[in-house]
Amino acid sequence: MTGLADRDARPAAGTVWRVSTASSERVWYVAYGSNMHAERFACYVRGGRPRGGSRTYPGCRDKREPERWVPVLVPGQMYFAGKSTVWGGGMAFYDPTAAGGVPCRAYLVTAGQFADVAAQEMHRKPDVDLELTEVLARGTVRLGPGVYETLVCAGWLEELPLLTLTAPRRIEDAALNPPSAAYLHHLGEGLAETHGWSAGRITTYLATRAGASPRDA
Repeated sequence: MTGLADRDARPAAGTVWRVSTASSERVWYVAYGSNMHAERFACYVRGGRPRGGSRTYPGCRDKREPERWVPVLVPGQMYFAGKSTVWGGGMAFYDPTAAGGVPCRAYLVTAGQFADVAAQEMHRKPDVDLELTEVLARGTVRLGPGVYETLVCAGWLEELPLLTLTAPRRIEDAALNPPSAAYLHHLGEGLAETHGWSAGRITTYLATRAGASPRDA
């Protein structure tokens, strides 16, 4: 069963969160795109090159597997835009302001692992700590000008924040662009693994996202 992210299930007042390699805190990393596929996400954790991709990832400094994962549904919409240097086609982005729900996979990771995943998404070396206080208070924080440099707290689960990364633009302001077949393969595998969807349901979902069709561009 898919869990619905709770925007109000916050920890006790005064809790301080800091993403640090030395931190024992846990957070949920919310994957809504190709990282729903465990094989692909493993390249962010252990390092390596995903099937069909053109980039080799260094991985996290802490290469332990996520403690566990759960299927979740977060408020908003997923769309395809831009051009990926890894896959050659549109990339999946998350618009938390749009109506609807996005099926995702939430990985329970250390705060330091989340920082390293974020750094790799931003094409940076995974050795930078992040302060979470602002995003937990505001819900969204822009960390830089890049396409995955906007940090979003999509809700809470088990009193831990559901964190993800996206572009700063809403769907209506984005340069929509269809994704490549290799990229869609990982999204499809991720939806099947995480939510147990049939091939037909996966195809319908992906084909109806904004940017999926050349007509949207």
